[in-house]
Amino acid sequence: MVSGEVGSGKTMLCHMLTNRLPEGTRVIHLANPGLNPQELLVAIARSLDIANQEDKNPLRCIERRLIELHNASLRVIMIIDEAHTMPRDSLEQIRRLSNLEISTQKLLQIVLFGQPELNGVLAERNMRSLHERITQHFHIAPLTAQQIRDYLGFRLHVAGYRGPDLFPEHILPRLARVSRGLTRRVNILADKVLLAAFADNTRRLDTRHLNLAIRDSRYAARTGVWRLPVALLLITGLSVTLVTQFRAPPPAPQPIAENAEAPRLPSVLASKASHDEKAAEPTASNTVIAAASELELVQDWAPVPTALGPLAHARLLDSRADMAGIPDDRWFIQLRSVPASNASSLEDFLASADRALDPAQLRLFVVKNDPKQMIGVIYGAYPDSRSAQNGVQQLPAWLRAAGPFIRSFKSLRLEKTKAADAASS
Repeated sequence: MVSGEVGSGKTMLCHMLTNRLPEGTRVIHLANPGLNPQELLVAIARSLDIANQEDKNPLRCIERRLIELHNASLRVIMIIDEAHTMPRDSLEQIRRLSNLEISTQKLLQIVLFGQPELNGVLAERNMRSLHERITQHFHIAPLTAQQIRDYLGFRLHVAGYRGPDLFPEHILPRLARVSRGLTRRVNILADKVLLAAFADNTRRLDTRHLNLAIRDSRYAARTGVWRLPVALLLITGLSVTLVTQFRAPPPAPQPIAENAEAPRLPSVLASKASHDEKAAEPTASNTVIAAASELELVQDWAPVPTALGPLAHARLLDSRADMAGIPDDRWFIQLRSVPASNASSLEDFLASADRALDPAQLRLFVVKNDPKQMIGVIYGAYPDSRSAQNGVQQLPAWLRAAGPFIRSFKSLRLEKTKAADAASS
């Protein structure tokens, strides 16, 4: 089994493996794993040139064909890409296929390529028998900054460049951080950096060109949403302090914006270009217009569970700021509810959903006053229920299989209000 994040090079590795197998090897390559058990067997039979299945049991036909190939000294390898999307019953069919053997030799060798959530699927109790049959497991780790330097140097060399390193050392750590060490993201960001330098008519790449590349990509799109909760909490906190201490109305917004010391931002924001920070910095004129209900919504969130993983923790904080500006009449799709204690499962689910959906529309909330600290995973901000229902139909099959349902943001806020009232009574 080979696992790795999307963009880490699994499919490329899959094709390289197929091309480099020795002679005498027959390859079955399943690029569409979302097949039910019967469709899976039909696809395998077709790949093995089994034209007429006189036997009503396709598994028996496949076994006979594999024995023929084995007697002809041919090895058969089945490669399944995107195996994490396979239905559970199809994975069980894979287990049955792995049992086909003659004497002491397997008739079929199986290689699964999938994203990290495949590990979670195989760890399920009903998948234990398949999990125990996996003899080798390789994980494609993200590239480090130094590996990215070597990787980019190699690609530039293959493209014909001869000269000193184009990408300076001081931008590589941030490039690694923003790209998450994934080759696909590294390729996109590096290409945009080179384009920015070309537009600047220079061969010297620097932080400014990397900033332009990051802003032009979707990878850093969510970092700016941290500024909204900072601004709202700053104004709310100052107002409460002034009212309780001086028994007087809070001062005008402009002095607050000028005199208040800016709170320390997360490190992910500290790496933004200074002119970008100034462009997006909230001012008194645009923050004081936030409705009182929105301020209450920000303050009324349940505490952040300590068990959350880094991806869920950051997404939850981003979501609280984002949802404060979404009107009550908008609708969303609730994809799943996960206990905060099941941090690894939530991290895997978010990573998969980020790849399948628009990450900017994927949000989290904590069910208030719930001892289990359930985390709701929601998607979208649709103008009406019909649009939200259409959105459900457009979800990937593996998400639809979990039974998503639609709700309005108003119902979510009313639910929080009722929970708060019940807790105070």
